[in-house]
Amino acid sequence: MDFKPFCPLRPEAELAARLVTPPYDVVSTQEARALAADEPLSFLRVTRAELELDDGADPYATEVYLRAHDNLVRLVRDGALVREARPVYAVYRQTRGMHAQVGVVGLASVAEYEAGLVKKHELTRPDKEDDRTRHIDTTSAQTGPVFLAMRAEAALEELLVTTTLATPDLVARMRDGVLHEAWLVPADSPRGVRLAAFFAATPVAYIADGHHRAASAANVARRRRERGEGAGDWDRFLAVVFPERCLEILPYNRVVRDLGGRDAAGLLEALAGVCRVGAPGASPVPRARHHVAMFLGGAWRELVFADVAEDDPIGSLDVALLQERVLGPLLGVSDPRRDPRIDFVGGVRGVLELEARAGRHGVAFSMFPTSLTELFRVADAGLIMPPKSTWFEPKLADGMFVHTFGAEVS
Repeated sequence: MDFKPFCPLRPEAELAARLVTPPYDVVSTQEARALAADEPLSFLRVTRAELELDDGADPYATEVYLRAHDNLVRLVRDGALVREARPVYAVYRQTRGMHAQVGVVGLASVAEYEAGLVKKHELTRPDKEDDRTRHIDTTSAQTGPVFLAMRAEAALEELLVTTTLATPDLVARMRDGVLHEAWLVPADSPRGVRLAAFFAATPVAYIADGHHRAASAANVARRRRERGEGAGDWDRFLAVVFPERCLEILPYNRVVRDLGGRDAAGLLEALAGVCRVGAPGASPVPRARHHVAMFLGGAWRELVFADVAEDDPIGSLDVALLQERVLGPLLGVSDPRRDPRIDFVGGVRGVLELEARAGRHGVAFSMFPTSLTELFRVADAGLIMPPKSTWFEPKLADGMFVHTFGAEVS
């Protein structure tokens, strides 16, 4: 894996907690406006610059991207963001409750992404891809990292843990309680040399989250080559690589607002033909693969799928089984990407959110989480997972590290 150290922009240490923000794509414009309301240093002013415009303004207007560029330059000019003087990796730890995950910040290769050595498992939406492409190209910066996973390497995990025994160089606690910490590792230090060796010996990495960021980075590199700018810093993209054993995938649950023309009794009768349906009063948390908890008519029931083709990387996924056996044929949700009747709810929101959204007339499905083994298997086969198959938590923060292109943002 071609994964290099770099000279990032990063927050001045005492200002990190004020500057660092949630990733741009997990907050709406209204939420971003509220979060940044009393904080001129908020990095949301770069990643969601439309928050500074009037209500109803087009979030994809050229003015938004130009303002994002100007706000990034202002943070650098005012000393809130500082340039690291020599190339570094950064060991990055996130702590949410009892769960901690530790990875390495650096620059991945656009060429390896295009060659399939940085493997993907999701399709991207053209509108979201175009938004980040314009943002990166206009700001000459990648303002948030792609979340990568790699197969476990015990020696690397040990190195990361021992690095975190020291006092961190950057600390920021988000309003959601997640603690973000980073330790800078000079590339020419013994630890930096060891990190480079680990990555050089790693054949592939997998995109866990951030498919739009990776695709947009590749788009910008292509555009700049087409404009005659040749090779440059845009041929790499900001990423954090995590060993698989420290990562946690939460379920990505489903709610359908109505029963597709059936009543509850009719749906239960139809379900009995495609899976085993348990009695009311079941746990809302599935106990194993191919088990789904269903909230219908005010009660939870267990659904169990049998006759699963385990040699099929896609067909054996629980989200695919639910779609092919229940959501499509019984509830009429044939295109979950576009059907307004279905909502997807990240597992971090809990089962009470599912009950509230299903209400009296809908149905909710609490899923067993997709595993990293399943994700790797799909990506290795060059396949694409069904939409909303994985929910990684905690999310990577924006503003901890910024990768810029040459001297355009100095």
